Amino acid sequence: MKTEPLLAPAFRLRPLNWADSKAVAQVIYAACEADGDVIAAMTAEELESEWRSEGFNLETDAFVVETADGRVAGYGEFFNDNQHAKLSVDWNVHPQFRDQGVDVSLLKRLEERAREEIPLAEADLRVFLRSTISARDIASHKIHTDLGYAPIRYQWRMEIKLDGQPPAPSWPEGVELRPFNREQHAKAVWQANNEAFRDHWGSRDATFEEFVHGRFDDPEYDPALWVIAWDGEEVAGFSLNRYRMGIGWIRSLGVRRPWRKKGLGLALLHHSFGEFYKRGMKTIGLGVDASNPTGATRLYQRAGMYVASEFLTFEKELRPGRSLDE
Repeated sequence: MKTEPLLAPAFRLRPLNWADSKAVAQVIYAACEADGDVIAAMTAEELESEWRSEGFNLETDAFVVETADGRVAGYGEFFNDNQHAKLSVDWNVHPQFRDQGVDVSLLKRLEERAREEIPLAEADLRVFLRSTISARDIASHKIHTDLGYAPIRYQWRMEIKLDGQPPAPSWPEGVELRPFNREQHAKAVWQANNEAFRDHWGSRDATFEEFVHGRFDDPEYDPALWVIAWDGEEVAGFSLNRYRMGIGWIRSLGVRRPWRKKGLGLALLHHSFGEFYKRGMKTIGLGVDASNPTGATRLYQRAGMYVASEFLTFEKELRPGRSLDE
């Protein structure tokens, strides 16, 4: 598959470089603002941290489209999520430059990059590419369907706006909180995080190195906001919290199977709400699979959270074969 010359002479598609981070962050913010949810945006510091992820190559895995006068009109990134078979892309176009071929050219170039992974996947594995966009971005829906993608899954950003002190948490018997100590607790929390999310759609166990980079190298990492529930020497559940785009953010909330259906998830939520409230933050959000099999969406709704925005994941099969889940 080769990219057709869709771009007008006023545009140029080129590899991303480190100097683009602020301009790319501005494009993301403008695109999210046009779609009605700036909380989904990323800062330049967050982008740079993401670009340092193991296995990500800035020179081959990311692209920008720029104007003749050097403005960034759009950007796209490619990720090998699992075994060169589960692939994904993330891309945004500044609203000023939508419907000018920038969006189609980026998605086609990213698909070209994804197809380079096919020979690296096990010969019998199904290889597929996913792209998640705002459910409000109808024009991008059409671009995906025109290029052979099909919608497969909804994701929600949920939030709560506290108008007073949240309920005090009610902890299950035998469960207690302990301040997070990275040196002593990091591996236990990493293992608990992997176990808690094995039921989730498309999940895979992260390596310890991936966990360290994704959590501790996060520009907003604050151990005081990590809520770890212990039962003896076992991590029963956790809520790994941070700030995001000016609101409180519950990045990961999980309960291990032996401690489910005991009220621990709700207690972790209420405690997290209370910690943000003490810091003067009354708007708190999180992201969740709308079809989450563990009942997470019902838990969040019971805690008073509502759907603030919706995102739609599209998928395109690049090679048929055995599912990664088999």
